[in-house]
Amino acid sequence: LTKLFLVGLFYDFVAALYYVAPVAAYVALMPDRIFNNKFHKYMLWFLLFVNINLLVFNAFSEWFFWDEFGKRFNFIAVDYLVYTQEVIHDILESYPIPLLLAAVFIISSVIFYFIYRKRGILDSAFDSTQGYLRRLRVAAVFILLPVLFFNVLDKQSIAEISDNQYDNELSKNGLYSLFSAFRNNTLEYDDFYKTEDITTVMSNLKNLTGFDDNSSQFIKKDGDELKYNIVLIMVESLSAEYMGIFGDNRGLTPNLDRLAGKALFFDNFYATGTRTIRGMEAVTLSVPPTPGRSIVKRPDNHNMFSSGFVFKEKGYENKFIYAGYGYFDNMNEFFSHNGFGIVDRTNMSREEITFSNVWGVCDEDLFNKALKESDESYRRGKPFFNYIMTTSNHRPYTYPEGKIDIPSHTGRAGGVKYTDYSIAQFLKKAEGRPWFENTVFVIVADHNGGSAGKTSLPAWRYRIPLLIYAPKIIAPNTISKLSSQIDLMPTLFSIMNWSYESKFYGRDILDEKFRERAFIGTYQKLGFLREGRLVVLEPDRSGHEYKTANQGLRSIKYEKIAPLYKDELDAITYYQSASYLYKHHLNRWKQ
Repeated sequence: LTKLFLVGLFYDFVAALYYVAPVAAYVALMPDRIFNNKFHKYMLWFLLFVNINLLVFNAFSEWFFWDEFGKRFNFIAVDYLVYTQEVIHDILESYPIPLLLAAVFIISSVIFYFIYRKRGILDSAFDSTQGYLRRLRVAAVFILLPVLFFNVLDKQSIAEISDNQYDNELSKNGLYSLFSAFRNNTLEYDDFYKTEDITTVMSNLKNLTGFDDNSSQFIKKDGDELKYNIVLIMVESLSAEYMGIFGDNRGLTPNLDRLAGKALFFDNFYATGTRTIRGMEAVTLSVPPTPGRSIVKRPDNHNMFSSGFVFKEKGYENKFIYAGYGYFDNMNEFFSHNGFGIVDRTNMSREEITFSNVWGVCDEDLFNKALKESDESYRRGKPFFNYIMTTSNHRPYTYPEGKIDIPSHTGRAGGVKYTDYSIAQFLKKAEGRPWFENTVFVIVADHNGGSAGKTSLPAWRYRIPLLIYAPKIIAPNTISKLSSQIDLMPTLFSIMNWSYESKFYGRDILDEKFRERAFIGTYQKLGFLREGRLVVLEPDRSGHEYKTANQGLRSIKYEKIAPLYKDELDAITYYQSASYLYKHHLNRWKQ
């Protein structure tokens, strides 16, 4: 506890220096005649009051960010600052903002009052006749110190004081963490992670994936190819921990629980990350998660080797159908340049929207739009692939009243149950469509419903459902092989007996030779799960390995072990090669 406090105090000091540096520069450069002016003094008092409000507001923001993510400000906070409209509206709909702002103002006023009582100290500074050069020398200290710390403290490694991640996060400073995230939001694998010689990596990759020298392979199937329509429903934040079929007893997913018994149900399936765009990356591109931001958010993401282009080559009409505005998180840009047409909130008329919040239209409205799009593709005589992304199971968890027995805006449980209800209504309506019997419905989560835990990568939180439902095509079964989101598309293509050139890392889960493993990660930590062991690669060129035991719906026990060479080599191979292929444009669609 003492170490936690001391490290926290150190980061508080550094953060204060960062915060004071611009003020020091301002004071140093201000001419005497302006600096000592009475109006200037009052203006600085006012700015002090504003800054106190900002700092108190930041403290409240940190509290709520911790409540949501179990972490200090990080890459997510930086990423979301770009989309202030969505974030502000989300906050307005989720929290009692007038009450919170009033509390911020009152607390700030009290702090300002006590500072103002000591105004004699500050007045002496304003009335000082010390020369410009002396002020400049004093200010230089406050400017150079943060510059020094900025270069010395490249990462927050000092905060790694414990195996308990909560302790490590608590030892940080929120503002400093925000500065650090701004600085380190791009992570080059070769610069930060444990590596092997690229020749060794690519050779091992061939053994793991069957790739040839061009990092691809031809998937050959005998017999006729099948052209089923595909409706993929990617559900926002649907962790296994919320579903009765996995052992939850709250009755939040009665419809999906029943559907699992009628579908090909994968009960040992894992998300690659903790963000929607990570799930999209994994499913669409079939690649392990690379460090930093998802490929969906990167500028260099056009013409990737994607499932969209494979479908398009087979004659399909592809649509990405999103409940919100697809500019968010760069979704439209990514999907429109990787084989998909776009249908988002801008394509929905007022009559088609019965309920919406800041993130998008309610799931029922989204599914009704998807039905119309499917009908249009069917009328044109085209097989279709509709990729549907829901949003109702997202804070503020608002949805139409009277649909389920949990009131709107009361928490995640209601969001989960409403989504479950909406999917059931969608499938019921789809049954009456002429295209239903030739359609495969895929239901999968984008990511887990939260990533915080005492361990850096709590594997149980990454467990998500995958259901493949087609009552006239696929016999019900439960598949318990350890598998990943990156395996979804290769499995689906195998079900349709497709032959195709592949650069996918994923494999057909139904193949008897399938090698069980999963990839889980944050934007920094990269995990490789296999045979009850978890390898974690970290951005300080270190690697750790754990035995996993007693994994339940909401728990897992880790026992740290000496890294096994084969496990670590394979983990490095997957992640280093994925970064290498992306960086050198080797996983692009054929021209």
